[in-house]
Amino acid sequence: MNLSGITALTFDTGGTLLDWHSGFRDALAEAGQRHGIERDWAQLANDLRRRSLAAMLDQGRDAPPTHNIDDAHRSCLNALCAEAELEAFDAEDRHAIAWEAPHRFSAWPDVREGLRALRGTHIVVSFTILSYRLIIDTARCNGLSWDAVLSCEGLGVYKLLPEAYRRAAARLQLTPDQCLMVASHPYDLDAARSVGFRTALIRRPDEWGPDSGDAPPRGLSGPYDLELDGLIELARIASEA
Repeated sequence: MNLSGITALTFDTGGTLLDWHSGFRDALAEAGQRHGIERDWAQLANDLRRRSLAAMLDQGRDAPPTHNIDDAHRSCLNALCAEAELEAFDAEDRHAIAWEAPHRFSAWPDVREGLRALRGTHIVVSFTILSYRLIIDTARCNGLSWDAVLSCEGLGVYKLLPEAYRRAAARLQLTPDQCLMVASHPYDLDAARSVGFRTALIRRPDEWGPDSGDAPPRGLSGPYDLELDGLIELARIASEA
C-alpha cells in the first residue's frame, strides 16, 4: 500500500510513540528505593498501565466522561499501592509516579525524526486518550512537533467508541478514509477501521518491557494496510505517495 488519498496521519501516542513502561517502572523503583522496598517494579508498571487503560477506554458510551488520564493514573496507583502493600509511598511519591513520570515519558528512538519527516508530506496528529497537558509536556521534553492534538479529553468521547474516530476525522474536516490510524495496538486499529480509517500497525515489541509476557495477545486482529517496524519506514512510504 502507498498513502495515495491519505491526508492525515492520526497517531495513537501512549505506547506507539511514548515508552510508558520504562517511565512507570523507573518512577516506581525510585520511590521503592527511597523507602527500602523491593518489588517487581516492571510487573507493577504493567499492572498500573492495564488498570489505567480499563479506566479510560470507552468513556462516553452511556454518560459524559468523568475523568482524564491523569485522574486515572492517580486513582489506579492508589488502588495498586493498597493491594501491593505500598502504603509507605507518600503523596510526593505518588505524584512523582502518577503525574511527573507520564509527563516526561521518553519517545521511542525513531519518533522524533519520523514525525519530522512525515510532517513534510502529511498532516500529523496526536489522536489519543492522553490528556492535553500530557501531550504538551511530552512533546516539549522530546522535541516533538504536531500539526494538531486531538485528545479524547476534548472530543467528549473516548476510544474505542466509534464516535471518537468519527469526531476526530470531522475535526480535521476529512472523511475517515482520508485518515491513516497509526498505532501499536490492534484494538485501536480495529476500532478505527470499523468506521473507515485506513490502518498502520507499528510494532513495539518492548512496549510492555523487554522480557515481559504481559503484552495483550494480538489474537485474530488484522491484517492492516501497513505493518511496519517504525516511523522511519512509514516516512519512506509517505515520501513515495
